[in-house]
Amino acid sequence: MSLRGRFAPSPTGRIHLGNARSALLGWLQARAAEGRFLLRIEDLDRARCRPAFLDDLYRDLTWLGLDWDEPPLVQSERGEVYQAALETLERAGRVYPCFCTRAEIARAASAPHGLGEEGPRYPGTCAALTPEARAARAATRPPAWRFQAIPGEWCFEDGLHGRYCQDVAAAVGDFVVRRNDGVASYQLAVVVDDAASGITDVLRGDDLLSSTPRQLQLYDALGVRPPRFWHVPLVLGEDGKRLAKREGAFAVAELRERGIAVERVLGLLAAWSGLGDGTPVTLEELIHRFRPELLPRTPVVAHETLLKEALGLG
Repeated sequence: MSLRGRFAPSPTGRIHLGNARSALLGWLQARAAEGRFLLRIEDLDRARCRPAFLDDLYRDLTWLGLDWDEPPLVQSERGEVYQAALETLERAGRVYPCFCTRAEIARAASAPHGLGEEGPRYPGTCAALTPEARAARAATRPPAWRFQAIPGEWCFEDGLHGRYCQDVAAAVGDFVVRRNDGVASYQLAVVVDDAASGITDVLRGDDLLSSTPRQLQLYDALGVRPPRFWHVPLVLGEDGKRLAKREGAFAVAELRERGIAVERVLGLLAAWSGLGDGTPVTLEELIHRFRPELLPRTPVVAHETLLKEALGLG
């Protein structure tokens, strides 16, 4: 089976050069293998997503020369697909309704901190509710749905980090697959969409490395073969924090609108990826240079002074 990769941005702001680097590396991986590159719009967070940001995203990718081979998959249009997956999990007895508020979970959690994006470890409060108790709670609060995490370590071989293991039940507990507003969680949506698109290789930032064991448990429960994973260390700002979607020198749209030569931008992204020395470069040159083993294993710090020098900004 030929390689099928993807880029899956959320239109919650103008994409920055760190986002562009992830898109470029996924595109190069697919093109170097003569595979397919897909685009998915992760817009389930309707409160933060904006049409203007989506328009900018399409313009930015086109300007960079990063094309895609099939119509973009838009998550906000796939509610029925996620519901069907939830029903499959429910029939298999792998999910249950949860009526806990965040405050209740924080008070009940035995450990003060869990994985950052999930908050405290879920202690399983609603797992053993009787049908009567569930009905009584449902009368006052719509439930979220949680996946029953399988105890014990789940391991996989990451293309960049090597073997990575996590005991999901101990680290996170039973995790949300549908929020109480009826919207699918990131963990469920990404698994369902990658499976539906036949994605063979997921290249993404290593801030999502710790999410992968949860996703592997969902792949297993849904009877779907998981893709290979490549988690690339992030581009960080001079403050040591990950780049945020904002205006300024790191926003791709800002560079595009200022008329910066795209080869300069590609040269900078290549330098951050072990594929160049910072001099201007074309996509064709990068396709021939691309080797996964050249990608960095540690975070890259984007110094704004050097960035402006590389891009010829005054």
